Parts: sequence; structure tokens; C-alpha cells
Amino acid sequence: MATTFVIDYTIDPSKIDAFEEYASEWMRLVEREDGTHHGYFMPSEGASDKALALFSFPSLSAYEQYRENFGVDPDFIAADRLRVDSGCVLRWERTLMRPFLKETSAPQAY
Repeated sequence: MATTFVIDYTIDPSKIDAFEEYASEWMRLVEREDGTHHGYFMPSEGASDKALALFSFPSLSAYEQYRENFGVDPDFIAADRLRVDSGCVLRWERTLMRPFLKETSAPQAY
């Protein structure tokens, strides 16, 4: 069963460009490690300090293999340095979710 992670970020709105650079790198790394990145969801109006990221791995064990790269893989270390050096992320919270999706073969009721 797929495992989806939701990362709820508190970001520094004045450093949105740095956060987008950081986000781009993590999307690439999740995909490189056979995960599916569903994107980052960024503030679109007004002054907001919230952003979300959603990504999935086919199983919890596949995610754990991805996590083994933290602190050892040069690309993972460099991507995390973007966050640390820029200060674009003030706080984050990771939640493990289980997708419940509408069946596409079911008839649509209106």
C-alpha cells in the first residue's frame, strides 16, 4: 500500500525564492528515489507563511530506504543546506497519510 507524506511548512514569506529552490531539489530527489512527488502548494494571495508538500512511496519500507540517504548522500546534504543556509523554513511537521481515492470505475452519481 502506498504511503503518502504531508509536510506542513511554516516558511519565511520574504524568502519564497529560496524555498522554491529548496522545493525543486526535494522534488527531484524524491523522484530519483522512486517516489512520486505530488508537488508543493504555496501561498497564492496575501502574506502567508504556510506551504505544503505531498509525496508518496509505494510502501513504508521504500520510504525508509529513501530516508537512509539523509546525512550521507551528497545530493541530500546539499538540498538540506539550501534550507539551513537560507533560513527559508522556520518549522515543519511531517504526517504519514494513507490515500483513500475514489474508484474511477464506479458510476458517477449526480
